[in-house]
Amino acid sequence: MILVAKAQSQGQPQGQPHSRLNVYGAYAFPDSYSSYYDSYNYYDGKIDGGFQYGVGYEYMLHSYSGIELMYLHEDTKAPTRWQEGISNPNHNGDFDIHFNYLTIGTNGHKASASGKVEGYGGIFLGAAFVNAENPDTHNTGSATKFAWGIKAGVNIWANEKFGIKLQTQLLSIAQGAGGGLYFGTGGAGVGVSTYSTIYQFCLGGGLCFRFGK
Repeated sequence: MILVAKAQSQGQPQGQPHSRLNVYGAYAFPDSYSSYYDSYNYYDGKIDGGFQYGVGYEYMLHSYSGIELMYLHEDTKAPTRWQEGISNPNHNGDFDIHFNYLTIGTNGHKASASGKVEGYGGIFLGAAFVNAENPDTHNTGSATKFAWGIKAGVNIWANEKFGIKLQTQLLSIAQGAGGGLYFGTGGAGVGVSTYSTIYQFCLGGGLCFRFGK
């Protein structure tokens, strides 16, 4: 009993607020998106896979719960096919897309008896700032969309202050009537009024630094 209690106190301070700096790196898998209004107003495309990285500041309310402010970034491509009206036939483009996520959420933590391995899971909400450029015409567009996500993983602590993260994550962007962001020849969007939600499944890890008691 004494040995277990001592190991827990070394691996994870119990009941004492402290903070963490989480560094993230992951591969975001491809996902398709589309929206169809009629035969002459639609778009259909794919967000290519890419490397996603970021950082999070987590304030631990207790050994088993924390609040995290997180920023993530990703650069990728979006091959897209679309049409804007009867007089504007099918188009194809391979757009440069830049995602910036800013979210806040809660994480739950559960440490092993030794405190060296700690499982966690969380949910977060915030905004996705999306920028796009057509490399052929150099037209650009940007939009701010609602974003949410869930994640789960483990921290493997090398010592009291430093750990390695293994993590899976799902991010979603409610794209809405944002067709004009990804395509269009003059900045005006097409007449598509339905929603198209983007889902990004991410697999990776990172580092975790613990500060304070």
